[in-house]
Amino acid sequence: MTCPLLYRYRTIDRLPEPPSPAATRGTLVHSVLERLFDLPAPERTPGAAADLLEPEWEAMLAGEPELAQLFADAAPDGTNPDADPDAGGERRPEQASWLRGAHQLLERWFTLEDPTRLEPAERELYVEAPLDSGLVLRGYVDRVDVSPAGDLRVVDYKTGRSPGAGFEGKALFQMRFYALVLWRLRGRVPAMLQLVYLGDGQIVRYSPDADELRATERKVEALWQAITAARASGDWRPRKSKLCGWCSFQSICPEWGGTPPPLPAGA
Repeated sequence: MTCPLLYRYRTIDRLPEPPSPAATRGTLVHSVLERLFDLPAPERTPGAAADLLEPEWEAMLAGEPELAQLFADAAPDGTNPDADPDAGGERRPEQASWLRGAHQLLERWFTLEDPTRLEPAERELYVEAPLDSGLVLRGYVDRVDVSPAGDLRVVDYKTGRSPGAGFEGKALFQMRFYALVLWRLRGRVPAMLQLVYLGDGQIVRYSPDADELRATERKVEALWQAITAARASGDWRPRKSKLCGWCSFQSICPEWGGTPPPLPAGA
């Protein structure tokens, strides 16, 4: 929906994209919030979350060492090469500031939800369900809460700021997508969709109904038809917007004077 050409580059061409500090911080914060619920409820404190931050970052670096190069002042292992080795490899300024930003996002979350009173039914839940047309929907849900009555609350953490007027609908589309998949899987429309924005400490809540989820299903089907038509014609048109400033592919985008590479064989 954002840009057909961007979809092509990511999904058809599978072109590599450099990691961004903001996206990587979002992954780190999500990981800490997931791990926090491994602790007994009384131990889910801001201090415990802060204690998880460094180990989770080290685990991310171990799996993807190239993440350290997000920071101009970082060594390949993410530490300060000029630091006193007896001091434990002190972080360099740019990376230390980035980690403080992650810490602040976690602290803000504790002002929005109380994890000592929550027992999520699922965390980082992989969901998959076929539609009547045969199209299979897949995704990962940050958190699913289930009430004693069996009502579902679908929760998604966002490390950015809440959307302005006119953009909330786009943000909720993702949540309706998850709600549709869960409805198809479990036969029950989720009672609540909840977007938790850590960037500015806002929560957006919405209660969907079956008619809205059927409309979401029709929209997804129409999107798939558009994708199928683009694959058949090879016409993946760029859609210029304010989001272009964050795109990794401007150099090969016609809207910015670039030339798309040939489609992969068989695409």
